[in-house]
Amino acid sequence: MGENLTIRIAQKDDVETLFEIRTSVTENYQSREEIAELGITPESVAEMLATDCCAWIVEIEGQPIGFSIASATEKTIFGLFVRPDFEGRGVGRTLMQTTENWFWSKGIDEIWLLTGNEPSFRAYGFYEHLNWIPVGVESDGDFAGEMKFIKKRSNNLA
Repeated sequence: MGENLTIRIAQKDDVETLFEIRTSVTENYQSREEIAELGITPESVAEMLATDCCAWIVEIEGQPIGFSIASATEKTIFGLFVRPDFEGRGVGRTLMQTTENWFWSKGIDEIWLLTGNEPSFRAYGFYEHLNWIPVGVESDGDFAGEMKFIKKRSNNLA
C-alpha cells in the first residue's frame, strides 16, 4: 500500500464526516433517515464519543476515507465503513486492527459485532478473513436478521 494512510481518533467535530462516509457505501447502504430510525443521529453519535465509545478515522493526504466506532461498555464494534473508491487498499484492516487493539488494551477478552447475514457481502468475508467467528443470527429488535460475529483475544495471539 504505497499511500500515506494516517489514523486518528475522531472528535465531536468529525461527526458529520462519519455520516458522510457511512452514507457513501454501496453494500449495506442506509440513508440518513434509515440510520436515524435506529436512533443514530449526529447528536447521539456526539454523545457516544463523550462516553466510553471511541471512533477512528483513516485519512489519505487529509481526506477522510474510512472509520470505525466501538463501545467498551457494550464490547462491540458499532460500525466500520470505507468509502467505495478506497476499498481493497487495507483501510478496513487498519481500522479493525486499531479497534481490536483498543479493546485488548482495556482488558476486554471477547468482542462482537453485527453485519448483514449475507455471505456474499464483502464485509461478511472480511470479518471471517480476520478470524471473526459467525455465531448466529439476531432474532429480534432493530437488528433482527443480522449475523453476530465474535472475536476472542486469544484467537489473536500468535
